[in-house]
Amino acid sequence: MNNKAIIATEAAPAAIGPYSQAVKVGNTVWISGQIPLDPETMTVVEGDISAQAEQVFKNLSAIAEAAGGSLNHSVKINISLTDLGDFDAVNTVMKSFFAEPYPARACVQVAALPKGVAIEVEAILAV
Repeated sequence: MNNKAIIATEAAPAAIGPYSQAVKVGNTVWISGQIPLDPETMTVVEGDISAQAEQVFKNLSAIAEAAGGSLNHSVKINISLTDLGDFDAVNTVMKSFFAEPYPARACVQVAALPKGVAIEVEAILAV
C-alpha cells in the first residue's frame, strides 16, 4: 500500500524542477531544499545572508504548515551554504524560527547552489 501524499502550497515557491515541495508518508514529512525565492515573484530575494535565510525559513514554514505541522515538528535540518563564514548569521535567523529543543542539524559548505543563492535548507518533520 502506498500512503505517500504530495504536499504543495502557493505560500512557498513552486518547484523549479521534477520534484515536489514535500512528501508525507505516515507522520513523516520530507521537505525539499528551499532557496530564498519569493513565492509570489519566483525571484531571489535581495539582501545579505540574513535576508536570504529569513526567506528560506519562511518557505520551509509555509510548507510545514501545509503538511499539518510547523517547523517545531522538525527532527532534522540540513543546511547548505556557499560560505561557512555565514554560519553565525544563519544560526541567528534559524533560532528565531524554532523553539527549544532544537532539531538535529547538519551544515555544509558547497561549491554552488541553484540560481546563485548563498543558502539552501531542507527539513524532515514528524507531525
